[in-house]
Amino acid sequence: MGINEINVKQYLPELCSTHSSGFKSEHMKHYSTLSDLHRENGFVLPENPLFSISRCDRTCTIGDREFTTDFYMIGFKKLKAGIFKYGRTSYDHQNGTMSFVRPRQIIQFAGLEFEEDGFLMFIHEDFINGHILHTEIKKYSFFDYEVNEALHLSPKEEEIIWDLYKKIEIEYYNNQDEYSRNIILAHIGSILQYSERFYRRQFIHRTNVAGKTVSRFNTILTEYFNGGGLQDKGLPSVNYMAEQLHLSPRYLSDLLKQETGKTAIDLIHISLISEAKNLLKSADQTVAEIAYNLGFENPPYFSRLFKKEVGMTPNQFKRQATSI
Repeated sequence: MGINEINVKQYLPELCSTHSSGFKSEHMKHYSTLSDLHRENGFVLPENPLFSISRCDRTCTIGDREFTTDFYMIGFKKLKAGIFKYGRTSYDHQNGTMSFVRPRQIIQFAGLEFEEDGFLMFIHEDFINGHILHTEIKKYSFFDYEVNEALHLSPKEEEIIWDLYKKIEIEYYNNQDEYSRNIILAHIGSILQYSERFYRRQFIHRTNVAGKTVSRFNTILTEYFNGGGLQDKGLPSVNYMAEQLHLSPRYLSDLLKQETGKTAIDLIHISLISEAKNLLKSADQTVAEIAYNLGFENPPYFSRLFKKEVGMTPNQFKRQATSI
């Protein structure tokens, strides 16, 4: 058992998912300013009150317990030992990886030792206000992935990311002026775009894993339908399916989209409509009864979804099916 695994089991309590709630316990440390984070953890004070970078020369520690911030965090590391956790899972330290954390996610990040140098980048929410990145950054779903769904880089991909980081580093330490913010944000935008491309490559290279996930997704959905889940629990949610597969909802949807062209909610709807067609053809029930049996609390919503997917209302489909 590795050092990181021992630490995780010994020190990390099971947390609720932080991607959906941003909940902070009464005693949890929250950093609202970069100066506080740097000062309390022995980092050199930031050159900019709203943006900072830090090279982690073989070791890097922030606090000794869970904490939250008002910053986006981008990190690259090859972890050898220590504790790194956000979301509900712990860091798999087999490869050099990039991780992306949204503001107010619960993080634990202590006693880290790296096999090679890494870096941390902190971007206060206010730093991107009024810039296109304020909107664009919300589109990058990997900020909602779990830590064990981090981005694993190839050596060439590492070179690209380090090159962009070094450009930011030069600008950061070069007497910042009115151009600095836009230049830095442009390079951060490039890092995020490259990361999205690299994640796409990662999904493709893990087609065996992706294929198994699609198969398991369909199996779980079928078991849910056949086991009375629709009647007992209502419609299966993406969160429910992700929990069954031990993945974050965003990672699951992105992986399914890459493999099938459909998101998780798309596939759930397709299965529901398939079941609805079968019932409309064979069951002596009203459309409302069928909707309730399929877990819809609102029959009009069922009818709208059916029409969107099939091109006709359930009543029209039923009449057409029974007239043949």
